[in-house]
Amino acid sequence: MTSLTKQQTPSPGPAPTKAVPVRHPGRWVAAAVLLVLLAMLVHTLIFARVKRGNTVETRFGWHVVGSYLFSSSILDGVVLTIELTLGAMALGIIGGILLAVMRLSPNPLLSSVSWLFIWFFRGTPLLVQLLFWANLSYLFPPNSGGISFGIPFGPDWGHYDANTVVPALLAGFLGLGLNEAAYMAEIVRAGILSVDEGQVEAASALGMNRALMMRRIVLPQAMRVIIPPTGNETISMLKNTSLVIVIPLTDLLYSTQLIYAATYQVIPMLIVASLWYVFMTTVLTFGQYYVERYFGRGSSRQQPPTPLQRFRRMLRSHPDFPQGRGAIVPGVIVDSRYEF
Repeated sequence: MTSLTKQQTPSPGPAPTKAVPVRHPGRWVAAAVLLVLLAMLVHTLIFARVKRGNTVETRFGWHVVGSYLFSSSILDGVVLTIELTLGAMALGIIGGILLAVMRLSPNPLLSSVSWLFIWFFRGTPLLVQLLFWANLSYLFPPNSGGISFGIPFGPDWGHYDANTVVPALLAGFLGLGLNEAAYMAEIVRAGILSVDEGQVEAASALGMNRALMMRRIVLPQAMRVIIPPTGNETISMLKNTSLVIVIPLTDLLYSTQLIYAATYQVIPMLIVASLWYVFMTTVLTFGQYYVERYFGRGSSRQQPPTPLQRFRRMLRSHPDFPQGRGAIVPGVIVDSRYEF
């Protein structure tokens, strides 16, 4: 008996779905508007010209910017600005650490003195403090003996002119540094309080005194919290040094003012000062980034790659880049054992 089997043909499946991408006309319109605005800005900054007197020059006076950008007076102002920033931040950081430790001290006298210092210097404007230190001769005029040193209610060891004891440069350091110490004290205090109390208890159980505990246990861990706002304060201090113009000190801004007071090139000289401030701020920003990475080692959060590491990984992902351990190309050695 033979059985006839009918060959079954498979049924056709569903037709493939044609995906239509979502249109975003608003993005194209916004991009076109931004490109037009960018072109207008570039034209105004670089190509737009204006007639001044008998000459036609660029609106922003870029030839003036180029001629004064590296002049000796501007470079001297840059050096003084850097000195003021470093000196004032050193005074502010040291004073802030001392004030924070005093504020957290169980001694009520030390805690009260620290609180009063922070309250006063954060409550008065920085410009007023700079003017105060620059005008000490009003409180101690030369005709009344100036500033005297000696035992209270006892004999004096000597009398000195207030302007000699506190010259303009020292007044700038004191005004900027003491004001910064008040803010750094709160930053350091927040960092100290962020350390787990169990760390302090364990250090006390090991017999460490308070000073050794702060130096070996608390402060190294608190640096992860202290460093980011300290970097911001340093950048802010760099720009606050321009306030010493009231003393006066020939910092970067005052140097540019002296030049445009003689040449009447106000905007180009302000651009010179702005370019230098932006450059120094950029250097400080990169420095803060790597300092944060250094003190962030050992934390549970994974460190993001540095710009150099991103660039090298991009090179390694390129198909023409040699792969494998010990691959060598001119000037580059790749070894998979090292993270680069």
